[in-house]
Amino acid sequence: MSETIPAKESPAALQPVTQATLVKKAAPKSDYKPADVSPQRRVQRSFAVRLWSVRHSRLLEWFYARFADTFLLLHPLWKGIGYSRVEAPVKFVEKRVKGFMFDCRMCGQCILSSTGMSCPMNCPKQLRNGPCGGVRANGNCEVEPDMPCVWVKAWEGSRNMEHGDRILTVQKPVDQSLRETSAWLRVTAQAAAAREAAADAKTGATA
Repeated sequence: MSETIPAKESPAALQPVTQATLVKKAAPKSDYKPADVSPQRRVQRSFAVRLWSVRHSRLLEWFYARFADTFLLLHPLWKGIGYSRVEAPVKFVEKRVKGFMFDCRMCGQCILSSTGMSCPMNCPKQLRNGPCGGVRANGNCEVEPDMPCVWVKAWEGSRNMEHGDRILTVQKPVDQSLRETSAWLRVTAQAAAAREAAADAKTGATA
């Protein structure tokens, strides 16, 4: 009587099934094959610029500080024209620049300078204060297995920044009423108001 020996599973069978693999299997069969690009490679490319921004977070932190100062200098111009009038063109530019660099979702409450230049709105769960408990062993997302966890990258980016400890600041929930508005203009107007309040207080103290 022969004994049945179970076949050993191949290493490939033991690997977790990724989203890219599922998409490839579900795709209709045809003679057309995308040239020189696998589904997995396309997924990796979609995160390339975002991950570059995290790796160069210190440079972007330096640049953004100068950019914010310049925008604040232009406050009299924005105020003269009217913030509501300049929002459309500024938002047009902001959406495309930040969309390309960070996969920005235009939440209107940008905290990139506090999250290592990794936008928390890219988290499928939209967590604003650290990762969930489902981060995979390789540092990838629980929901999107092919995507590096946004908060793992946020921590990596923050370690390169001069003010990296801002990542420890507890963030408020997203105000959905501010979606599709300009964070650049909001931060500038708030900084201008704070500067004017400080000047008024100084004047009152010396009077």
